[in-house]
Amino acid sequence: MTDIHQQALSARADQAQALTAALGLAPHAWGVVAMSLLDRAEAMFAIKEAATGRYVHVNARMQSLIGRSAEGLVDEDWADPQACASLRTADQSAMVVTVPQVSEHRLEQGGVRREFSVTRLALPSADGSAPRYLCCIWQDLTPQRQAETQLQLALRQLEEQQQANETLRREMQDHGLRDSVTGLYQRGHFDDQLRREVDLSSREHREFALVSVALDPLGEAARASGSEGRKRVLEALGRLLRSNTRAMDASCRLNEDRFAVLLSGVGLATAHARMEGLRRQCATQLVMLNGQDLGFTVSMGVASFPHTAHTQEDLLQAADTALSQAQKRGGNHVTLASIRFEA
Repeated sequence: MTDIHQQALSARADQAQALTAALGLAPHAWGVVAMSLLDRAEAMFAIKEAATGRYVHVNARMQSLIGRSAEGLVDEDWADPQACASLRTADQSAMVVTVPQVSEHRLEQGGVRREFSVTRLALPSADGSAPRYLCCIWQDLTPQRQAETQLQLALRQLEEQQQANETLRREMQDHGLRDSVTGLYQRGHFDDQLRREVDLSSREHREFALVSVALDPLGEAARASGSEGRKRVLEALGRLLRSNTRAMDASCRLNEDRFAVLLSGVGLATAHARMEGLRRQCATQLVMLNGQDLGFTVSMGVASFPHTAHTQEDLLQAADTALSQAQKRGGNHVTLASIRFEA
């Protein structure tokens, strides 16, 4: 033990003796106070030999933890090997300092894992020599940790439930805006978004594209399959329109065979290239029913704001006119609206 540690121990001993004398207390008064506090705290208490690690005294709660009379035993006699190594290391560390050392340990007993906080303090010898005994105060943290785990689980479940409720709320809200067959927005929502896009583009002098889409007359196999075949084709077209648009875009089903796509911040040339790619996907898409490929194609008319129209109504008309031209060419075609030139 270093001189500094020895001086600290001596100072504490002097303070205790002075207070004991001043109050007229019995020499063992501090021990009575300490044991009473340990009982009130429901703590487990043990004193071990520093050299051998053998228990020389335990209270009733510590003996209950060990499971038998503990005096003369060492940690290896009652604790699992992994815990013993941790306990031994902590004991050795506590013997070389003069302040209490706190560490946490896990013990496996009867298939049950328990957690403890152990406070250790080397007990000074009466003759001033190196400490021979180690005081250990054990506190069971298991109930506290179990309560913390249950609280965390409850909070996590509550958060998951809130997320599920929010997802359900959005799905229910979104369901009223979308067509049940294609999954595309219905006309009312599309018109609202188109108005916002026209207003935004007018204020910020930016362009966007509007595409009118029509399902071409179905082939013989699709017509022969009736309403079920038509539904399969519409479902496939809806998937392709959704997968080829971004979050800021909007795809809509206007009526039985007509659709519209709003491409935010996209010019006429880019819109044409993207829709040409979509047209090819539709033409090569496999739509199987009863072992037959139904197949389908679409015609598209692409207009842009403000290059082909300066108002919402004119933009819709320009896209529809371009669509009519695509259909007149036999369908399965993408046509651009004419760019207006003004003096």
